[in-house]
Amino acid sequence: MSMDIIFIRDLRIDTVIGIYEWERAIKQTLAFDLEMATDIARSAASDNIDDTLNYKAVAKRVIAFVEDSEYLLVETLAERVAELVRQEFSVPWIRLTLNKGGAVRGAQGVGVVIERGNRELS
Repeated sequence: MSMDIIFIRDLRIDTVIGIYEWERAIKQTLAFDLEMATDIARSAASDNIDDTLNYKAVAKRVIAFVEDSEYLLVETLAERVAELVRQEFSVPWIRLTLNKGGAVRGAQGVGVVIERGNRELS
């Protein structure tokens, strides 16, 4: 079985994140990139949304989860989002980039990139 990737780029979500007291009192905008392994052959043949990984449903779920979260570290939030997508959408592999924008003066972005799961579809 082939591995294809469905992606979501620059999904911007406001949430409470950070270790400093001032960060706990505000919402900051985080940007997420998600790459998720799937096999699009069935949906390509049927042309039916029910036969594929619905990126709109994934995005809505991630937005709801992140907006309600209040983690201290981007590492923790990235891990929880990856777990959620893998479990709730049966995604065998995900690469997730979480960009905390202006967290470091002079840098366009800082954050983490994590990969979880197996790239090989069975």
